[in-house]
Amino acid sequence: MKKYKVAFVCVHNSLRSQMAEALTKHLASDVFIAYSGGTQKVSRINQDAVRVMKKLYQIDMESSQTSKTISDLPFVDIVITMGCDVICPNLPCHYKEDWNLEDPTGKEDKLFIQTAQTIHLRILDLKDRILNKQIIFEE
Repeated sequence: MKKYKVAFVCVHNSLRSQMAEALTKHLASDVFIAYSGGTQKVSRINQDAVRVMKKLYQIDMESSQTSKTISDLPFVDIVITMGCDVICPNLPCHYKEDWNLEDPTGKEDKLFIQTAQTIHLRILDLKDRILNKQIIFEE
């Protein structure tokens, strides 16, 4: 089966998009090759997100991921924007959707956990839609 390249995009590539990349690799690597990027690069992934992902999934995002800009990414089939509250970066693709996730930066762990769980469910839904051919790629 073909693996689809999916990029999770947000402005800073430090939190939601990083969580989505990690969870996609963890939950759906049989269907997707996951990337994340933004218009700005940060020196390190959000440490609250790193801690929550270790706690919930035993995933150490810092060991396998870094902040990247969208110019660092290859052409992808699918772009998922996280809901940047500004104009999200544009990246060419065959299919795009926005998950409109609230940014938990500076908030309590409950919101970080909620964000990770929402991303988890949406990745499984995206995988299901791909496998059931419910997503039509624009050529």
